[in-house]
Amino acid sequence: MLTSLDKAKVLVEALPYLKSFDRRFMVIKIGGSTMTSPDELRSLVTDVVFLEQVGVWPILVHGGGPAISAEMEKAGLKPHFIQGRRVTDARVLEIAHKVLIDRISSNVVELIEAAGGKGVPLNGRGSSFLKCEKRLEDGLDLGFVGEVTEVDVELARRIGSGGVIPVVAPVAHDTAGQLYNINADSVAWKIAANFKAEKLIFLSNVPGILRDKDDPATLISTCSAEQCRELAKQGVIGGGMLPKIEACIKALEGGCHSSHIVSGLLQHALLLEVFTPEGVGTKISILGGK
Repeated sequence: MLTSLDKAKVLVEALPYLKSFDRRFMVIKIGGSTMTSPDELRSLVTDVVFLEQVGVWPILVHGGGPAISAEMEKAGLKPHFIQGRRVTDARVLEIAHKVLIDRISSNVVELIEAAGGKGVPLNGRGSSFLKCEKRLEDGLDLGFVGEVTEVDVELARRIGSGGVIPVVAPVAHDTAGQLYNINADSVAWKIAANFKAEKLIFLSNVPGILRDKDDPATLISTCSAEQCRELAKQGVIGGGMLPKIEACIKALEGGCHSSHIVSGLLQHALLLEVFTPEGVGTKISILGGK
């Protein structure tokens, strides 16, 4: 158990980070098991509220892929993916809209308010925060699948400066008013790049980049963008980690200061990654290093 002296030391250690992140945007994307465990999601949202109350301007982006797939299967529909993107016809779009906005966004806003904060949903219903266009994957038509083209930075700045946490669902309209489903990782990095965010943090069900995917002790704590690409060539980074790493690198190339991949299964992982020198996940930056 922490003594009073231990707690004081933690606060002193965190002080320079609190100062450096004051009124800086931090984009936090939640996914994996953090979306399916009520207790873990509640704990994570409490940490996000803490960030806002010490001066950070967090923007919370959520996915919902497993929940959409489960709802599709209930309706007798089989999920189909091309290059990791969900093929989305009108029926699937309706289900995605219902799951992402009516269920997940609403739940996250309620959890923010239960933790003492204020949240507002920014999504494809009644918000122009994101604009998109139809996406083709290697020339293939995926249906109502979009790619972000515009992010309303000033809208989020006004919201953040007012002490409110934006909750972003990965759906948006094009210029003609058509709604599209968008990959949540793509939404997160586009927002981080447009805001020149201090950090983009992916909270997932993996601890970060591992030299041996089956051994958490082989965690790589810091990595440059170039080193990440080399690890991908060597096969150290593969599977579902590849698109997350690419999203991290794109955010950096767009002006985000650093990207992180952290396990959402570890209690207070978000705070530990942000406010301690060693962190608990993998930090990716243009040049590498803490």
